[in-house]
Amino acid sequence: MKGFRFTDYKPEEGGGANFEKLLDIFQQLLLIFAGDVSQALDYMSELDRRYNLTDDKYAMADFIQELKDKGYIKEEEGEGQLIMTAKSEQSIRKSSLDEIFGKMKRSKTGGNHKTNFNGPGDESGADIRSFQFGDSLDQISMTESLKNAQVNSGLGDDFMLTERDLEVIESETKLHTATVLMIDISHSMILYGEDRITPAKKVALAMAELIRTRYPKDTLDILVFGNDAWTIQLKDIPYLEVGPYHTNTVAGLELAMDLLRRRKTKNKQIFMITDGKPTCLKEGIAYYKNAFGLDRKIVNKTLNIAAQARRMDIPITTFMIATDPYLKQFVRDFTKVNNGRAYYSNLDGLGGFVLEDFEKNRRKNVR
Repeated sequence: MKGFRFTDYKPEEGGGANFEKLLDIFQQLLLIFAGDVSQALDYMSELDRRYNLTDDKYAMADFIQELKDKGYIKEEEGEGQLIMTAKSEQSIRKSSLDEIFGKMKRSKTGGNHKTNFNGPGDESGADIRSFQFGDSLDQISMTESLKNAQVNSGLGDDFMLTERDLEVIESETKLHTATVLMIDISHSMILYGEDRITPAKKVALAMAELIRTRYPKDTLDILVFGNDAWTIQLKDIPYLEVGPYHTNTVAGLELAMDLLRRRKTKNKQIFMITDGKPTCLKEGIAYYKNAFGLDRKIVNKTLNIAAQARRMDIPITTFMIATDPYLKQFVRDFTKVNNGRAYYSNLDGLGGFVLEDFEKNRRKNVR
């Protein structure tokens, strides 16, 4: 007699849930310590000593060995120093996406930005309608058209396919978006004991993973700006550190617009994460710096760049991690000139604001 045998559930011995819990802490520390595995593990050991993260059955040494066995870390050749692997970098991106944006399943129509308009697009829709002057031949549904011709004229010598028999398959216009994410790495991002660079890195990692998995036809360029601005690769994000820099917002925006000029799509946008005012300009090979108040020379140049982006139909969304009233006024002026958007966010709400704006700004006002 066939049936089911029920027994007591006995969980497997070993790391299991302990490993997943410790891995999450480890990945958070990797971002804080700019990808330094040794520092992250040292800090974890201190946390373990204080708060008993592990027990006698699964100690910290077991966790480190499991990290190696599962390919999250490895020893660098020649030096023996522990370093992150590509698997670890990918895992950090996924955990950042889950933490900030929530668990999003890959859409079956991933990579597409839909509009409310039908037209000649790169994807066939499900709707069929009568032929209209101007429709292309490749839109004609031959099966439906021949069926109509058979009904209207019958078979045999009288069979005829006319314009009234033709039916076309509606195609949907799909839109791709090019996004540049700017991250401020000036010294103010760690002033007063507040770590602002780690949340910014999480946002960048989460956005990159979101676009890679849900909107693979979109593009995301990431750049950092301090005294100067330069692009970084996705794999570089966990290792980002704040430098002894002022804030050259103009250099960052100029580079962002230069990157977007190379993108063929009409839908372009800039996200800028910063916590301070622009304090630096580059004039030739020299730098003009003023960290005290809002320097009119620097502000005017920054507003000019915002206006230039508006003329290029590139909206700039500013995420301001600051609450100073005079800085808010500058951001309001900057946003008005560009016709963009601005958010004043604390560190906890930063990711949610970015997601919300990214999702609804892909963009609705496409021309």
